Amino acid sequence: MHDEAVFTPLTFERLLPQEQLAQSRAFLSRMRTRRSVRQFSTEPVAFELIENAVATAATAPSGANQQPWTFVVVADAELKRQIRAAAEAEERESYERRMSEEWKAALAPLGTDWHKPHLEDAPYLIVVFQQVYGLEMDADGVARKVKHYYTTESVGIAVGLLLASLHLAGLATLTHTPSPMSFLSDLLGRPPNERAYVVIPVGYPAADAQVPTITKKPLRDVLIVQR
Repeated sequence: MHDEAVFTPLTFERLLPQEQLAQSRAFLSRMRTRRSVRQFSTEPVAFELIENAVATAATAPSGANQQPWTFVVVADAELKRQIRAAAEAEERESYERRMSEEWKAALAPLGTDWHKPHLEDAPYLIVVFQQVYGLEMDADGVARKVKHYYTTESVGIAVGLLLASLHLAGLATLTHTPSPMSFLSDLLGRPPNERAYVVIPVGYPAADAQVPTITKKPLRDVLIVQR
């Protein structure tokens, strides 16, 4: 027996054309200033900014509305140290043995290596987990697996909203994906249905922070209009 769909009236604010353009242009202008930062200040950040960003991410659409995500916010200095140590061990192995020369050549313009001080310096790490399947307790108290749909796509959309919210709050971020990431499940005590998706250091950039000189593809290379 399936639950019947229940509908409610849509709450939608229709903007005047000039308001639409103004908000669209303002958002584009702000997002064009977003950069991935690897040098963070240890200056504290108001936790509500993190909380609000996660709440924004949790509004993302998801397959069958299953919301297959968990956001673990790490502020504890010792735990951040352990995450850095484990991540650097995996990253060093990758740079020295796992990565192909082609892969390393692609990363060269970014100036990255296996050292990850940002994992300790940033006041917060947001570790996003993907729930590859759900867990529900039945009447006998036994956990039952629930199939999830489009989990990778759903979590990706949520992370995009998370990054945008943090940027609009005046914070710097980095999307960090050490590979493999199973150590995060162990260190953070996550259940077997969750897989680490991305680690996002969050905070203010260091006073002397620098970023690689890179460009984004022009709109003509990414936008195709068929009328």
